[in-house]
Amino acid sequence: MKPSRHLRRSIAVLALATTFAATPAAAEWREATSDHFRIYADAGEKWLRGYAERLERIDAAMRYMRGMSQDPDARSNRLTVYVAGGEGAVQKLCGKCRNVAGFYVPRAGGSVAFTAVTMANDVTDLKSDTILFHEYAHHFMLGYTSLPLPRWLVEGFAEFNASAKVERDGTVGIGMTAMHRAYGLLVLHKLPIEKLLDPPDKPFSAEETEVFYGRSWLLTHMLTMVPERKGQLASYLTLLNQGKPNLEAARTAFGDLKTLDRDLDRYMNGRTNYLRIEPSKVPIGEIKVRTLSPGEDAMMWVRMRSDRGVTREQALALVPDARRRAAPFPNDAAVQAQLAEAEYDAGNDTEAEAAADRAIAADPRSRDGLLYKARVLIRRAVTEKQTDPKVWQAARSWIVKANRLDPNAAEPLLLYYTSFGAQHVAPSKSAIAGLARAYELSPQDQGLRMLHVRQLLIDGDAKAARTVLLPLAYDPHNRAASNRALALLQLIDAGQIKEALAGTPEEDEDGGDDTAG
Repeated sequence: MKPSRHLRRSIAVLALATTFAATPAAAEWREATSDHFRIYADAGEKWLRGYAERLERIDAAMRYMRGMSQDPDARSNRLTVYVAGGEGAVQKLCGKCRNVAGFYVPRAGGSVAFTAVTMANDVTDLKSDTILFHEYAHHFMLGYTSLPLPRWLVEGFAEFNASAKVERDGTVGIGMTAMHRAYGLLVLHKLPIEKLLDPPDKPFSAEETEVFYGRSWLLTHMLTMVPERKGQLASYLTLLNQGKPNLEAARTAFGDLKTLDRDLDRYMNGRTNYLRIEPSKVPIGEIKVRTLSPGEDAMMWVRMRSDRGVTREQALALVPDARRRAAPFPNDAAVQAQLAEAEYDAGNDTEAEAAADRAIAADPRSRDGLLYKARVLIRRAVTEKQTDPKVWQAARSWIVKANRLDPNAAEPLLLYYTSFGAQHVAPSKSAIAGLARAYELSPQDQGLRMLHVRQLLIDGDAKAARTVLLPLAYDPHNRAASNRALALLQLIDAGQIKEALAGTPEEDEDGGDDTAG
């Protein structure tokens, strides 16, 4: 999903830093592509390849622990990571953000993370890899679970993976002691167990937040690693999925909560183990590193700025710089597709179409060029209030070409579906099927999820709509979206389907905050 939509998303700001050692000085940008990541950094090839390998090992370890096979479609919707430089560069990209090292945007076709080069000062600080692994665990969980998850488990799962360590030989240690949570665990007053399991609507204080993260890690660790509690977490999630209240599900699955709290204290004061996964059990696929073309290198700031999302005013301010940088490279498809995006965001449809045409002429397989050609034609048809089916068919033909390049890419599937809404006609069967497939490929995108819920309700499948809605209803990071989803669930459960349908968006709107924290 491109800036025309993700601008409307409240981008969650993260203390996200993604280096494992300071990046060596480099005079040119490079791209590393692997099964699950596309990484851009102004760094040497050796550093960038090692960085990608570490990320892939973590992903493989998380899959191994859960008995999950590799997903061949992941390559079509990779997480894009920009190593943007220092914290100042990241904060400039983020806009009003302060004291952050990065931010993350979940969206259809591939989520995006913008990262800085930072290092921790001591063992209790949040180190670069710790924060990155925490946030990737959120991304991973959003992509591979359809169950409603309580806040303590969302953060506990992320913290359980945050302390992972990748050794030089490729061995991965998962569930190592979260030393960066020592202060909250050992110094601050602990939260009551009921407050940990079922936090109140009132936000935590800074101290309570620190304790909450630490105790959430501890509880997740204990339930995962202690043999006597094997199966309890699965039972708990099953009960939640059946609609049991949080504390009732916890008492049924974990037993007496006071006993659980005392066991947590003893577990904290004992020796915690971790899982050491051998390299043979976490194999990774091929990693390719290339140096960007001179044109791509020149456009990198424009690319990051557009991917971050711009307001109309920001887009208008960006266009002159985009044109200046792109001018020497009229035959570089990537450069012209990027210029097309900048022009489109600024509302310059004629210029955007011309740039898209140049991208397609330079490379008929330029997916971004094809999609921006389609976007321009769709917006023009809307502006002109076109009712001629041939006009709309012509616009969609460019999306079809993009889809044929990679049928498993979510972005063309979503754009095809939303084009029918722009036309104010019912979507075709293939468009509806494409929407469902896009959701399967990019469930992290909340706007896409809500569109899928709406279409399921239109199709009369309230049960499926409820299942898709559940994780959003219990999203601990986005209270507004959660409350809206809960209200829709109540309507569905009451059989008020028309009222529920009226409460869903008719177009791809604000996807909500991501998995901050």
